[in-house]
Amino acid sequence: MIRKEGNKLASEGFQRLKVLSLESRRSVEIAKLIETYKGIPVSAPAMREIPLAENGEALQFGRDLLSGSVDVVVFLTGVGARALLETVASEQSSEFFLQALRKTRVAVRGPKPLAVMREWNVSVEITAPEPNTWRELLGNMESMPGGLHAKRVAVQEYGVSNVEFLSALRERGAIVRRVPVYQWALPLDTAPLKDAVTRIIEGTVSIVLFTTGVQATHLFQVAGELGKSGNLRDAFRRVLVASIGPSTTETLATLGVAADMEPSHPKMGILVKEAADRSAELLAEKLKS
Repeated sequence: MIRKEGNKLASEGFQRLKVLSLESRRSVEIAKLIETYKGIPVSAPAMREIPLAENGEALQFGRDLLSGSVDVVVFLTGVGARALLETVASEQSSEFFLQALRKTRVAVRGPKPLAVMREWNVSVEITAPEPNTWRELLGNMESMPGGLHAKRVAVQEYGVSNVEFLSALRERGAIVRRVPVYQWALPLDTAPLKDAVTRIIEGTVSIVLFTTGVQATHLFQVAGELGKSGNLRDAFRRVLVASIGPSTTETLATLGVAADMEPSHPKMGILVKEAADRSAELLAEKLKS
């Protein structure tokens, strides 16, 4: 069962339990947070970003935006928005692209792409309230003037295509195009991930923090290569699973893992703090069942 808790004063924190983080870009930062809340960090970077070698879709999107052939642009991540501009700028003027974007309806999923749009002086018509999933975004897009029917909607993707979101847009009559910018790959060195699989199965880590669903997908991919997917799934019944938010929780569920908690806000620092605050109670409850 998911539990969302507000901020409380931490008492014993993680109580020197081992806490596994699968963060890559912010691995040092999250390790320090775990230590702050009296945990022993175990780091296993689960992914790396790689630019698409030949991004024809992004370049064609840039041309179509300039020609006025796009009605709505959806930005799902801040990093992806910046990468898209960089890609398009290899073929056309960045300022021409931004001018065209300013004449187009723009929707953003969360605070990071919103911050990028503000930096670019691009007005945002549609935002998603917390927990900033595609469902909240879709709900607000449906209520925009004229709705979604026959609207040409471009969706900036961030590694893994959100099939449910794209399908939901099409069901509402939108003409949808994917604009992939970068994709996720396994880290070049998968030894830490393999060690993480072993640690979870052997019970030498007590808490696992997931800050994106791709981490879970890659963890199980490595487990599959080791022939241990079933063992890993079973082991999660004895480990506290903390998920950053609903999208990650959904990914975990598709892999057969139930998240035990989500933070009150989908931010890494709050995830670590609230996991520390609740770890003793939630682990005790989980081990009883």
